Amino acid sequence: MITGFHTIIYSSDEEATRAFFRDVLGWPSLDAGGGWLIFKTPPSELGIHPTSDDPSEAWADTPYHQASLMCDDIESTLADLRSKGVDVADEVNDQGFGLVGSINVPGAGWLLLYEPRHPLAHEL
Repeated sequence: MITGFHTIIYSSDEEATRAFFRDVLGWPSLDAGGGWLIFKTPPSELGIHPTSDDPSEAWADTPYHQASLMCDDIESTLADLRSKGVDVADEVNDQGFGLVGSINVPGAGWLLLYEPRHPLAHEL
């Protein structure tokens, strides 16, 4: 039986990435040994989107995986993250399913952040 969903972020600066999730986002963690932190994440959900060579029919032309953070109020969340020194993309876009922005996670690149406008599966 499947009992969970484990996500891994590969980082060019794992200490900075861990510090971001621990100190900036305030996520609790445990040390799995040797300083390998595993973070407790907020509730999650999984969506499956189609691929197609025709951009009018799909979100992407090749299969890939994407992680994103969800928030209740994107503008206030981005303002809070900026105040903590996080590099935040300047533009928030309305993608229909939600308001979308992105943040730069030290050592790990840009991560999508969005305020969902769709029903939330993690509330089931």
